[in-house]
Amino acid sequence: MVPVGPADRCDAFRALADRRGRPGDRLIEALAEARAGTADTPEVWAPAVAAGLGLPAAAALGPASYYADLATPHGRRHVRVCAATACFAAQAGRHLTEVEHELGITAGTASPDGATSMQAVRCLGYCYAGPAALDGETPCTGPTLAGQLAGRELPQAPEIPAADDTGDPVLLGGVVAGEPAWQVWPRVVAAGTPDEVQREVAASGLRGRGGAGFRVAAKWEAVGRAPGTVVVVNGDEGDPGSYADRLLMEADPARVLEGLALACFACGARRGVVLVRSEYPRALARMRSAVGQAYADGHFGSAVHGTATAVDVQVVEGAGSYVAGEETALIASLEGDRGCARPRPPYPTERGLWNAPTVVHNVETLAAVPWIVCRGGEAYARRGALDETGTKLVCLSERFARPGAYEVELGTPLERIVTDLGGGLKDGAELAVLQVGGPLGGFLASDALDVPLTAADLDARGAALGHAGLVAFDQRVAPEDVMRHIWQFAAAESCGACSPCRVGSYRGLELAAMGTPPGEAWERLSRVLAEASLCAFGRRIPPAVYSLARAYGDRLPGWRS
Repeated sequence: MVPVGPADRCDAFRALADRRGRPGDRLIEALAEARAGTADTPEVWAPAVAAGLGLPAAAALGPASYYADLATPHGRRHVRVCAATACFAAQAGRHLTEVEHELGITAGTASPDGATSMQAVRCLGYCYAGPAALDGETPCTGPTLAGQLAGRELPQAPEIPAADDTGDPVLLGGVVAGEPAWQVWPRVVAAGTPDEVQREVAASGLRGRGGAGFRVAAKWEAVGRAPGTVVVVNGDEGDPGSYADRLLMEADPARVLEGLALACFACGARRGVVLVRSEYPRALARMRSAVGQAYADGHFGSAVHGTATAVDVQVVEGAGSYVAGEETALIASLEGDRGCARPRPPYPTERGLWNAPTVVHNVETLAAVPWIVCRGGEAYARRGALDETGTKLVCLSERFARPGAYEVELGTPLERIVTDLGGGLKDGAELAVLQVGGPLGGFLASDALDVPLTAADLDARGAALGHAGLVAFDQRVAPEDVMRHIWQFAAAESCGACSPCRVGSYRGLELAAMGTPPGEAWERLSRVLAEASLCAFGRRIPPAVYSLARAYGDRLPGWRS
């Protein structure tokens, strides 16, 4: 018998979908349409959707019961309330109970008459103005959130405050200085070469800004300009505390698309796919509009600006899953499958979307590419830190005196970002701990902020760069409540693909809810999570918990190794 390697594994879903014309995002869209306005469970309406696409019922029931947007009952009025970290820190989580009281229903249910439903989600991108909710697609934010949803107050949704701290913005040139996009791509596609773009990005040292930090040029080189290569824009910014991608997609979508065009050119890809999370309805609309305008202006199409280069771009809406932001899970979701992480190898650059070589970049990564190609990779490499070049968007949460998105050079001291840019905490509150890099990034004590903003330096302190969202917790929030919040997030967002994370996250939540130090039980659980979880989600839980315990010190006994 010939041994079967990882790259030769049979994927039953892909094989079936291939025979049915690869329904992919059409399946998710059809499920979303069927879900709208019904409080029935997926078992009632999903099989009919599958039948309409020539698929067995299981092909629709899988994603319909997995994605939060599809599994949650929907009334004629559907309210999504943010239960993520920044909104939790704003009022110690009280806003969720207040909204439940005003609407007369609990999260995850619909009223008996089907008029109203409520869904607790994890990040709406209003971390700078929380707590937040989406009433349909109308955002409501701030301390009067419950009153806004009850109709006693007018909806409030301030724009994202944005500022440049570098003197020469790479990412915010269009946002803060009005610099137009599409100044580089027409010239490059007409007179440049893919090798030239590749060389400049390689010289820049640009790393992915989605959290993993892979060198962009290395990803491009890995696909080798193979036929059928696809470039995917990961707009599934799910890290609570970060809203950088939302800012770029809403305020400067053309710059993101120009970066996508350049990436496709360098990789020899004729197709690009942009996935925008469903929690960002305005970003979705802006990206779709910008793609339409790009076609009208000749930037995309079968003969871009009269050349032999073809670039076709599709915008797809997500369906509510944190883990689906991981690149293999993202690819699974684009194929219409459950957004679970897949074993590697093979890597997406070898066999990704429908087994085609696939490069996945987050929004902020691609937004940097036009500046690099225009000004040169060496100019970019002179900025930032020695081994982590360039600039980064840092997002400060609502607790800061001056919340917002700031472009800074990598290596900027974290204390300067918190104190000088953020102005410390509002109303003279005292910082207790600072979360850096998302819900499973890490925590630092208020007296441990003397660290440069780089992945290596933060990792050495038990934190993580991630999307560089900074969420401040003041002394009003009890340490044990923050610990429970971490575990609630982990249990709710685990994709369930591997038992260490699926079972371990719920076991951790049980330990956190006991009210007594977990001791040896936690130590055993942490080893299993760190060593046996399939993807970084499960493996990152123990470091996040340990960092919180260190930051709070004796106020969280039993959680430290």
